[in-house]
Amino acid sequence: MTYVHRDLTDRLQRLIAHFPVVVVTGARQVGKSTLLRHALPGWDTVVLDPVVDVAGARADPDLFLANRPPPLVVDEVQNAPELAAAIKRRVDRDRRPGTYVLTGSQQWSALRGLAESLAGRAVFLDLEGFSLAERAGGVDGEPWLARWLTDPRDLVTHHPGRLPLGRTLYEVLWRGSLPEAWALPLDLVPDLHLAYRRTYIERDVRLLSEVSDQQAFGRFLGLAAALSAQEVNHAHLGRELGIARTTARSWLDLLTATFQWHEVPAWSGNAIKRLSARPKGYFADTGLAAASQAVPSPAALGGHPLVGALFETAAVGEVRRQCARMSPRPNLWHWRTHGGAEVDLVLEYAGRLFPVEVKLTTHPDRRSTSGLRAFRETYGDRVAPGLVLAPVEEARWLTETDAVLPWDTRPT
Repeated sequence: MTYVHRDLTDRLQRLIAHFPVVVVTGARQVGKSTLLRHALPGWDTVVLDPVVDVAGARADPDLFLANRPPPLVVDEVQNAPELAAAIKRRVDRDRRPGTYVLTGSQQWSALRGLAESLAGRAVFLDLEGFSLAERAGGVDGEPWLARWLTDPRDLVTHHPGRLPLGRTLYEVLWRGSLPEAWALPLDLVPDLHLAYRRTYIERDVRLLSEVSDQQAFGRFLGLAAALSAQEVNHAHLGRELGIARTTARSWLDLLTATFQWHEVPAWSGNAIKRLSARPKGYFADTGLAAASQAVPSPAALGGHPLVGALFETAAVGEVRRQCARMSPRPNLWHWRTHGGAEVDLVLEYAGRLFPVEVKLTTHPDRRSTSGLRAFRETYGDRVAPGLVLAPVEEARWLTETDAVLPWDTRPT
């Protein structure tokens, strides 16, 4: 497979130039090792194993590091949590930048221990599956979102156009964002997703948590995928599978810890007291979500009841990836009142609130901005121009204050 330049490459190299330890985290098979191999040629790399103690990294971490002088990449560092303290001791003696790059595919105790042990010494970089620009072959440029947050009217007036994805919207959603899924022939993509699911459940979940019933957890994974882009209700999840609410919560925490699930918290503004406090949850990869529902082809998505939720999942994921390239990052929220008014995303940036709606329609109109208007009426002057993301051909204003952009807008 031809290497695709990753959007976060420049940010990775900038962090390495200024910090002694950089930790690259993300789900399995999103391309962490491939990114580092191309971005850091010549660096020594050690891949740790959950069963075999590679080179004694767990038994004697100080000796392990003494025999591998930096710069060093330690892949899957969660498999040797003992390394955290040893790395801390070495960095405290020599704080030169670009000493260690660590990768991890879980946010469980090992990476939490790293964060605590290396506080002030390490920075974290989250890598997800391919962004739309990467799926278009690695189109370079600044995130369009950064321009929207600084000058939305200019972005609409001088819109950079759409990305050359070369595939239908349904195929983009059905394939998902795993690099290998994007490159495989169409008929082999289901095999990849099945293998990913089996490996994830049979290896990652088994190592991380004592899930006694792996079949029940597999059904839970499918249910979580079916509930993507909805508010999180642990009691509902539990009832659907006949498990306790506490079990549903712990299993959802497990999905979060392995980067298979993301949550957007509820906006907690005080202008309306009766606001929903539940977060919205999103499955990390639309391809895996579609596979869990046995969607056999891109064409079959057209009439599927989850297609709207999968489109929202993909669009929110794209916004999240663009935020990861920005420093500081915008804060992400969702907004919903008990009266039914809602906004899919609220970006808090530079003291302003940028409401965003996701609509699976090629012809959005003024009615598509009702949630944006309700939010603006509630919070007044803090609210910036609103945005509708949709599969449209071009950017335009729907109202005096709200615009629609193609969800696959090119970088600027």
